[in-house]
Amino acid sequence: MANAPQSLSILVAASEVVGFAKTGGLADVAGALPVALARRGHRTAAILPLYRGIRTGKQPIAPTEHTLAVPVGDRIIPCRLWQSTFPDSDVPVYLVENSDYFERDDPSQGRGIYQYLDHTGYKRDYPDSAERYIFFCRAVMEAIAVLGYPLDILHANDWQTGLLPVYLKELYRYRPAYQKIRSLFTIHNIAYQGTFKPDVYPLLGLDWRLFNHRQMEFWGQVNFLKSGIIFADWVNTVSPTYAQEIQTPYYGCGLEGVLSERRNRLSGIVNGIDPDLWNPATDPFIPAHYDVESVEIGKPKCKAALQQEFGLPQEPRSPLIGVVARLVDQKGIDIILKAADGMLAKGVQLVVLGEGDPMYHRMLTELAQRFPQQVGLRLKFDEALAHRIEAGADLFLMPSLFEPSGLNQLYSLRFGTVPIVRATGGLFDTISDSTPEQLSAGTATGFRFAGYSAPELTGAIDRALEMYRHHPEQFLQVVRTGMRQDWSWNRSALGYEQLCIRLIEERDGIASGNHDGLRRWSAAGTEIRGVRP
Repeated sequence: MANAPQSLSILVAASEVVGFAKTGGLADVAGALPVALARRGHRTAAILPLYRGIRTGKQPIAPTEHTLAVPVGDRIIPCRLWQSTFPDSDVPVYLVENSDYFERDDPSQGRGIYQYLDHTGYKRDYPDSAERYIFFCRAVMEAIAVLGYPLDILHANDWQTGLLPVYLKELYRYRPAYQKIRSLFTIHNIAYQGTFKPDVYPLLGLDWRLFNHRQMEFWGQVNFLKSGIIFADWVNTVSPTYAQEIQTPYYGCGLEGVLSERRNRLSGIVNGIDPDLWNPATDPFIPAHYDVESVEIGKPKCKAALQQEFGLPQEPRSPLIGVVARLVDQKGIDIILKAADGMLAKGVQLVVLGEGDPMYHRMLTELAQRFPQQVGLRLKFDEALAHRIEAGADLFLMPSLFEPSGLNQLYSLRFGTVPIVRATGGLFDTISDSTPEQLSAGTATGFRFAGYSAPELTGAIDRALEMYRHHPEQFLQVVRTGMRQDWSWNRSALGYEQLCIRLIEERDGIASGNHDGLRRWSAAGTEIRGVRP
């Protein structure tokens, strides 16, 4: 692929990066984006804490020669910078070492990178969460000076790195190595904000003048996410619709006013997927391979194998619906359960993979016990089984209460499994509803519904079942249209590239207020809606 119009130096800072540490979609972005941008001709790297699981993991790591002096409150805490590369890539990954803050994760003891299991079995945040990520942010800022090349863009992600734009403007801007850096801050889920009591403020090393309702204060507390939003040169989210939704009270989690004030510097870019990892033509986890032309031959074999794996009757024309999700309120598990009896009465089969709220574990187990010939359940995370569900299911449910970007609907498209989604966030942006107009235009890729309720979900399921059973050629058209979509990381990287170029053009006085290029890029399908030049 040809290089970008100009080559930039970009550092992606995140609390987790796939291949090293992962709890959610943030890691996927922080792991895939630097590599995709490097393929487009940019100099990129990622930086994250050196957790215990990384030290004992598969990817080789090595110490660098750099020891950093990191200010936290009135202390100077030394740390060493380690280095690795992304798997199958030469793109560097830097790791901030501090055993006291970061090497406590141990799944066998119920300790993750953010939370631990208390004596009652509930997950709790570590009591020093604020201090851990204050240290990490200051360490990132100190590390920039020793990278060995000038940086153009510092890309912070979620509340754990929300202090980076603040530090850049308030403490580091006067230093020569930092004067040309511009900050981009991506919100992956606004529900997680990093709010702490004001007694942590002295640890920040910032003037108390910033602790006010226009900047870092939020209802008497310090809010790391709000701080990133206020101080960043540009704010991004993980879908265009989510960028609009979080400016409303229903989705904004109290920050809708702050985001509305920054709406001229707020955008949304849908996350991508790895088209090689999620490829039914080559996937090592599925029993039969197929592509868009051979889906009619390969997918039924995957379906039969999935039915067998879950102990369900191998009935080729029984609609098989898949769910792969965290079993929590956000994912719409409550309305799936409310709609389940009526759905199963229509002769469908349902397979569910995931773990989460014990209440949903119990309710789903009871459902599977009542319908043993129709419901298959696995209460765990299993990457290989997730692939087999995507390959074997006919339909895939994602009735989320909110969904900033979403990945499983993109996996489903890739595998020819028609998504049924609630029209929110990235689900709205990536799934084209099977209306008569979209079907006629050949652009329909799934089924959408608007209201968050079991009756609305049931209506969308009924539409899908009607097409599956009575209009199979039309259903196959929807399957194939979905499989031909491009939701790769290269598409997402193009959107991020354009935002970064805009920031550098503004810095260098090139743009002169003319951003027709951004409008062209958005029209070309790179999903930079929410930008208002």
